[in-house]
Amino acid sequence: MTKQIQSCPGEMTVRRAGQSIARGPANISTAPFWAEMLLESQVDGENNVMRASVDPGVITNWHTHPRGQFLYVLSGVGFAQHDGGPVVELRAGDCVWFAPDERHWHGASATSTFLYISIQATQDGTAVSWLEPVIREEVEQ
Repeated sequence: MTKQIQSCPGEMTVRRAGQSIARGPANISTAPFWAEMLLESQVDGENNVMRASVDPGVITNWHTHPRGQFLYVLSGVGFAQHDGGPVVELRAGDCVWFAPDERHWHGASATSTFLYISIQATQDGTAVSWLEPVIREEVEQ
């Protein structure tokens, strides 16, 4: 039996809002957050696109993306930081690019839900490598 590799659709496809919302695993952030996979692929160079809704105060673990990550903030207030850099506040309409293999985290402010679109391409069958939790005292402003 051959395992089928998931790839992007081969033709125009409409995915209706709210059909694939699920709680993300708790071991990648300080608490689970809501994620809706809009486009998924394990094929090198194809994109993975997700809409995420992060509850107030929830932040991801440190992580990297082999081909980089683009975030577009839809609503709320969040923060992001790359390893060694300052913590940056993000608001609706802001976008941020993390370079390939750039160690970083992102998440919601203590008082606001953070809703964003995340786009990252696949390399060697994956689009993300999850690392250790963020030590809050090291990143608090």
